[in-house]
Amino acid sequence: MLLRKEMEKREEETLAAYAVKSSSSRGRAHNEPEHDYRTIFQRDRDRIIHSTAFRRLEYKTQVFVIHEGDHYRTRLTHTLEVCQIARSIARALKLNEDLAETLALAHDIGHPPFGHAGEEALMDIMKDFGGFNHNIQGLRIVDMLEERYPDFKGLNLTWEVREGINKHSTPFDGGQRSPELSPDEPPTLESQVVDVADEIAYDNHDLDDGLASGLIGEADLDGLEIWSDIKKNVLKRNTGIDKKLIRRLIIRMLIDKAVTDVIHNSEKNIKDNRISSLSGVRGCAARLIGFSREAASEKEPLKKFLSDNLYKHYRVARMSTKARRFVRDIFDAYLEDPAQLPPDTKKRLGEEEKHRVICDYIAGMTDRYALDEYKKLFQPYERV
Repeated sequence: MLLRKEMEKREEETLAAYAVKSSSSRGRAHNEPEHDYRTIFQRDRDRIIHSTAFRRLEYKTQVFVIHEGDHYRTRLTHTLEVCQIARSIARALKLNEDLAETLALAHDIGHPPFGHAGEEALMDIMKDFGGFNHNIQGLRIVDMLEERYPDFKGLNLTWEVREGINKHSTPFDGGQRSPELSPDEPPTLESQVVDVADEIAYDNHDLDDGLASGLIGEADLDGLEIWSDIKKNVLKRNTGIDKKLIRRLIIRMLIDKAVTDVIHNSEKNIKDNRISSLSGVRGCAARLIGFSREAASEKEPLKKFLSDNLYKHYRVARMSTKARRFVRDIFDAYLEDPAQLPPDTKKRLGEEEKHRVICDYIAGMTDRYALDEYKKLFQPYERV
């Protein structure tokens, strides 16, 4: 039997000096006995997987709302894809794969329904009441909103996992940082890996979904060097295959190209900055995990293409506008008459400010639940 102590010893022997070791964790807010055959980060991973917030990701928007089709990414499938990429990068760089996996699984649990449109609506509503940020909301979920233990609220995750949730940062993410989680200190390399893995996943898989939906056309992509170069290689190696398969091969190669660049460039950054310990990571102002300048420059036209042609497509814009209206109207209905809130939520009104209680409730909704709730609140013949 492989016991926890042996796993911790294996980490000390095989992981890089600058990786986070399970045995060196800053621990949990509430002391718990260690597990016999799971490390501290493996337990955190399992707690996230079994949480209600994680399951709800199945019906939360990535780009397309769930009723648009069964094969588009949701927050859950996106999260699993981020997890796979993060594990690959962490393993290659001899980082703590368990910690990277845990952070990847948790990175989006604070997202409200309807993707960034839902977040924008809650940010606007809450701007005078403490604000809204999905990283901070993720912390609220794991620290207090999940109830699974008799002795404390939340999941009682390790300091390192809570820090990684709070410091998750991509061009779409960031914002508030908790003062108790060393806000001015750079995140671990495992946390930085998840940030980059998230970017790789949404760039390529949003592209895949955009093509599958017909909102963007492959002919439009042929003018982009990064796409056309890989397409030529795919067609050279594969003749007479289906167009859909060609597209999938191109996207697979785009992901592989990005991951390979990140691994080699990050290793170079670590060597150039003479990083030989975790304290060296904490003391380095520069991000160590990331794309080379050449790769970042090469993929920039593709990112701009997605922004201009998919995220700003009129059909996506219509759904985003509707989503913001749904969230605003539902929030206003509860605010006007909190008696409409379910008992478990309503009982918190005496403990916390009303706007925050309502915000927590709406942020926890799936797209499907929010749409059903909208009907119940505003359509006269809908059963309540």
